[in-house]
Amino acid sequence: MTPSDSDARFAAALDNAERLLGFRLEQFLSTDPSEPANGADFKKIATVHAFGDVWPRTDHLDTVSRSLVSVAIAATLGVLEPLRGQLRIALNVGATKEAIAEVFLQVAVYAGVARAFEGYQIATEVFEERPAG
Repeated sequence: MTPSDSDARFAAALDNAERLLGFRLEQFLSTDPSEPANGADFKKIATVHAFGDVWPRTDHLDTVSRSLVSVAIAATLGVLEPLRGQLRIALNVGATKEAIAEVFLQVAVYAGVARAFEGYQIATEVFEERPAG
């Protein structure tokens, strides 16, 4: 892959991330002087893999289903800021608040009630960001 191919894939992944999240990711991808030189490579590769390679795959799993799986994974792992992003994606691609609540019922059964309550609290905060209706 040439550098220009890599740059094009990265640009396409950033555009897809914006479509899913509702905002540009560049603000989170800048590197700090304290980071190693390959820190930028990590961020670029991870972004391309997630938003360029995996999210666009809709032949066997539609985007709403993929978003609900991602919500369940983030909630189960207890990674609350990524969960916030996955919830935004789920709502942006058409998942209902009711479907998201059902995901937390599954999390409660298979990952624990405490983990589900912690994640659901984040969900209610994200729900509050949205206009009623």
